[in-house]
Amino acid sequence: MKRLTTSEKVFKILAYTILLIFSIACIYPLWFTLVNALSGKQVVDNNEVLLYPIGFNWMAFEQVYNNKAYWLAYSNTIFYTIYGTAVSMFVAVTGAYALSKPRLIWGRGFNFLLVFTMWFTAGMIPTYQNFLNLGINNRFGFILGMGFNAFNIVLLRNYFSGVPHEIEEAATIDGANEFQLLTKIYLPMSKASLATVTMFYALNRWNTYFWAMWLLDPAEQPLQVFMRQYYDNMMAEQTNRQPYSLRAVQYAMIICSIIPICIVYPQLQKYFAAGVNVGGVKE
Repeated sequence: MKRLTTSEKVFKILAYTILLIFSIACIYPLWFTLVNALSGKQVVDNNEVLLYPIGFNWMAFEQVYNNKAYWLAYSNTIFYTIYGTAVSMFVAVTGAYALSKPRLIWGRGFNFLLVFTMWFTAGMIPTYQNFLNLGINNRFGFILGMGFNAFNIVLLRNYFSGVPHEIEEAATIDGANEFQLLTKIYLPMSKASLATVTMFYALNRWNTYFWAMWLLDPAEQPLQVFMRQYYDNMMAEQTNRQPYSLRAVQYAMIICSIIPICIVYPQLQKYFAAGVNVGGVKE
């Protein structure tokens, strides 16, 4: 086994130290949220909980479990995430595939218009008025209206453009049509980019807040909006007779809200590494 030089040892020590610091900086906020959700009222309100639960109890999680409005908002978020991501991916994949083809009529013009939307916007008030006029103030309108993202389409378009032309040519000679080219050639070879864009859309839908707060009725608002408004409303009604801290309840809501993402993310992470162009290129 090769012995490391002094400079290599110093580099490794520095690298591991920096990675450890970054890891702690990422993990500690989640740990802080969890230990506060499991602590007693007095210590949470006095900001005394830092590293471990004090006065351990489950009352905050019990309040979350019994809060029907919370689970209604949770179901809304799941609905927007699943169907919104599906609609967005359909638009992104079909649009990116078409725009990646040099044979597309007026392709340069369409690509320019797509990128133009990333540079210039109408502003918040005109956009809000436009959303209302288009009917993006209900559950299904919100999914369709928020289903377009120029950056993600450009990302997929660039990846599709990198697929070797020889593969498409060979498939076309064998009689493949456009739909077969997309589903049998491009999509299987683009798992990394598809997983990345899917995660972008899913995280965006799961964390949607601003436009959902302004456009949707309370019964249709997602989890993030509910948690923000819940804390404001409950702080105004808080009494000392409550045996639990409202901040602890909020922390418990946050922990419950990130569980699905923590489960799904590791499943998609393996696709994030690039290099999925495999086989099929003729010599």
